[in-house]
Amino acid sequence: MVMTPEVLTLSNTPLLYTAAMLVKVVVAFVVTLLIVAYATWAERKIIGRMQTRCGPTMTGYKGLLQPIADGLKLFFKEDIIPAQAHWFAFIIAPMMILAPAFISISVIPFGSDYQFTYDGILYSVPLQVTDLNIGVLFIMAMAGLGVYGIVLGGLASNSKYSLIGGIRSTAQMVSYELAAGLSIIAIFMLSETLSLRGIVSAQQLPLWGLEFLPSWVHNWYIFTQPLAFGLFFISSLAEINRTPFDLPEAETELVSGFCTEYSSMKYALFFMGEYANMITISAIGATLFLGGWDGPFFSWMNFLFKVFAFMFVFIWIRATFPRLRYDQLMFLGWKIMLPLALANVLVTGFAVLLWQ
Repeated sequence: MVMTPEVLTLSNTPLLYTAAMLVKVVVAFVVTLLIVAYATWAERKIIGRMQTRCGPTMTGYKGLLQPIADGLKLFFKEDIIPAQAHWFAFIIAPMMILAPAFISISVIPFGSDYQFTYDGILYSVPLQVTDLNIGVLFIMAMAGLGVYGIVLGGLASNSKYSLIGGIRSTAQMVSYELAAGLSIIAIFMLSETLSLRGIVSAQQLPLWGLEFLPSWVHNWYIFTQPLAFGLFFISSLAEINRTPFDLPEAETELVSGFCTEYSSMKYALFFMGEYANMITISAIGATLFLGGWDGPFFSWMNFLFKVFAFMFVFIWIRATFPRLRYDQLMFLGWKIMLPLALANVLVTGFAVLLWQ
């Protein structure tokens, strides 16, 4: 009889555990920064192609060095703080919008367990910085903190345009966080866990119990909760202030809104925060509704493909739709999406009860 070796977690060996944690933190941080940098290049190229323009072409091969050139340009620009601004709040606001996005990445699983043998013992390493049993609540808390950066930047600038942008952001986040939270509740009801890793595992069953489908076609929640997915997607656009919900910056009427008075690297942090939040929201959507790392290829490749698909749709929408009016924004959030999210929770509750 062939004996299968016992699989141990790295928590049994503190040295390996510490080394693995450091590697995972560095990899997650570096990969996120690289995606942030080249998401700006991709957005300019994709929108340029959609609108019959070129996008960046001159810096590097087909503009591939443009993000590095932009970063260097902003780094060496003069850093100006308005005379009437509150200097401490003005400085800390850009950090408050970027930090929650990077912190949220730490609880998102980007692959299945990686197994390796060391000193004759088989170890299993989860491809996730940390797995909290309340992972989704942690992410929602971090998303709630992100709005403080925008509000604080608007208030600290002591500018009327920036103040209006900050107030708009407050109302927008309150309105759409309710719909986003209620849409996710339906996922909790089906998976019976708040752990993101547990939610991915709960989606690895045959789609609707049909055994004849390909082995990687599983019961992703986008199939059983299409309304929740639609509500989450629209709310996500509003949460990260992307078109058509970019009212906090609204260049046409607020000349950049909450970040009007910012320059140099402080402006770059706001800019990076937008794309970091876009990555985080895409990763959450892929995890909750598209099975996370589940798919036909290597686990991390499946995950990255889904994240990039989300980001492509975000960019596509920016190239296609005009900005909503403020009254339309409030009407959609409170009178359409919130009732639909509540109705979806009610119907899901009845379905779960009947299924049990």
